[in-house]
Amino acid sequence: MGKLIYENILKADFDDRVLAHLQVVIGTKQRRGESFHFTWKDDVSIGDGVTIVWIHPRCTIAYKFYGGRRPALNRAWIEQMMLAANSGSGLFVMSEPAEVLHGGGESF
Repeated sequence: MGKLIYENILKADFDDRVLAHLQVVIGTKQRRGESFHFTWKDDVSIGDGVTIVWIHPRCTIAYKFYGGRRPALNRAWIEQMMLAANSGSGLFVMSEPAEVLHGGGESF
């Protein structure tokens, strides 16, 4: 289980595999100077609600991975997340589509 830290204020837990894909999508959008909403469902332990943050090129985001190896990336999943991030609804965590995995789980 990894952690996304937004503006040193808000912390959210995500599976390392999900977090690796979010890092690619969010990093790409920030590098391009693009802003968007990012929405996720909160864990039952903190109220079972929904959190929405505004991601912009100058916001501070940290990714903390607890596993020792970087998860292999699924290009189809990244593409789906990028399409969502480019829409009016913004980025959200979605189910991973089937794809032959690329990458080899290289070390951090």
